Amino acid sequence: MPGLEADSSRLRTIDVETPVITNGTTHNNELEVLCRQLKTRVDNFLNTPTSDPLLKSVKSQVVVSLGVIEEALQRYRPEELSLSYNGGKDCLVLLILILASLSSSSSLKSSLPASASHTHSAAASHPFPRRLQALYIQPPLPFAEVDAFVEETSSTYHLDLTTSSEAMKPALTSYLREHASIRAVFVGTRRTDPHGAQLTFFDETDSDWPSFMRIHPVIDWHYREVWAFIRALRIPYCSLYDKGYTSLGGTDDTHPNPALRRGRGANQDADGQPFRPAYELLEDREERLGRDR
Repeated sequence: MPGLEADSSRLRTIDVETPVITNGTTHNNELEVLCRQLKTRVDNFLNTPTSDPLLKSVKSQVVVSLGVIEEALQRYRPEELSLSYNGGKDCLVLLILILASLSSSSSLKSSLPASASHTHSAAASHPFPRRLQALYIQPPLPFAEVDAFVEETSSTYHLDLTTSSEAMKPALTSYLREHASIRAVFVGTRRTDPHGAQLTFFDETDSDWPSFMRIHPVIDWHYREVWAFIRALRIPYCSLYDKGYTSLGGTDDTHPNPALRRGRGANQDADGQPFRPAYELLEDREERLGRDR
């Protein structure tokens, strides 16, 4: 894809800046500093002219998603929100957009000096959080690469991460019992995912599930748009995606996508990898060909 460069290396491109110092006071809310950086990167992406139809489509998706996230930030206090996070591409895009949105949300009070922060409303009523609550529900047999990526990105993006090895329903039940303030959870489900076809931006859980609002800011994104955003902003991602995995579950039900297998005699390309990287897949309907369920 012209103009897009992959970066699956360690998280060196989104390091937090040195804390801002004004009048001898150190402003050490590292999450807010990071959010400001990401907001600038997202704004630069949106404001850079392009003739590429795919990037134009991504820009439209970003604007819609940012609107959904801002609505969530108006409805709920920071301590009432959490993120379902497993290190996958979709929730990674969602995480970046949430952090970028926090930087300019009219509901949050900035702790940074006016000259170094984005404009916040004088009516902002909630202090800027220092961590973003998140839940990682591990599959029964997790990939070591995924666990390592989740751990590293949790530190980089200042997540207050809870990890559970229970199945989804009991994991959510336990999590909400231990985090009684949470009323809504951001989820990176897309419409082409299992059970995603009928979802909207805001959906209450069904009556037989723990009660909370599910928020789906990237529900209408397409597979190619997810990867175009990740690569345009040079967001580091899990190394398994460079080995042909396109949808990440556990080691017992996840394989490299057969649609990305290199032709006979081409196995020495790309450092000997027999599969092309995930971002070269084009069709939504082929995304889960590497999943057994």
